[in-house]
Amino acid sequence: MTSWSMHPRAAFDLETTGKDPREARIVTASIVLVDHGGTVVERFEWLADPGVDIPEEAAAIHGITTAHAQANGQFADVVAAEVAAVLAVLFAHGIPVIAFNASYDFTVLAHEARRHQLEQITPAPVIDPFICHKKMEKYRKGSRTLVALCEEYAIDLMDAHTSAADAEATLRLADALAAKHSALRADVTELHATQVEWAREQAADFQEYLRRTKDPAAVVEGDWPVLPPRS
Repeated sequence: MTSWSMHPRAAFDLETTGKDPREARIVTASIVLVDHGGTVVERFEWLADPGVDIPEEAAAIHGITTAHAQANGQFADVVAAEVAAVLAVLFAHGIPVIAFNASYDFTVLAHEARRHQLEQITPAPVIDPFICHKKMEKYRKGSRTLVALCEEYAIDLMDAHTSAADAEATLRLADALAAKHSALRADVTELHATQVEWAREQAADFQEYLRRTKDPAAVVEGDWPVLPPRS
């Protein structure tokens, strides 16, 4: 059996209004689809008017201001629906969708769907280079941001923090990780299920560390690839 990294695969990335995935609104979204050899065969890109002001600190990262989004973006519900529709087709065909720190992007999308009363999708199979790298290279020191890992694996990342560039770089990073670690070349359905467990273990380990060193009441959520609504 050949690795998923030798079959069609896609990558997904969002730029948003903030850090909390349950509150953040989509500003830009990108999905990149490649063929078995890694050649880009289709790109999907969206700019949304999120319906709220884009904080200056968020605009400083991705470059989209409130005025630009209002003047040029589609309605937020239209973007959320179109993004979900493309992802749903990919998942229905068994094409893995690669997302860096997937629980952020898919949680944002899930909450946008709730906000606009849209149908929810079930994100699977998903491959998350952030979760995979933490498992395969547990004792590596230093930053594990997309920028840092792309530097480590010599992957070009021009225009970092734009959803289009980040999506393609995420896909190339996943390919590089699979080439290095045979455990990641599993069947995508099995790999998805395994990442659910890895994410839970990693969250528990980090929570234990925080409670021991900084905050006895720290809570680190381990749900993946979507965080549940707040109760």
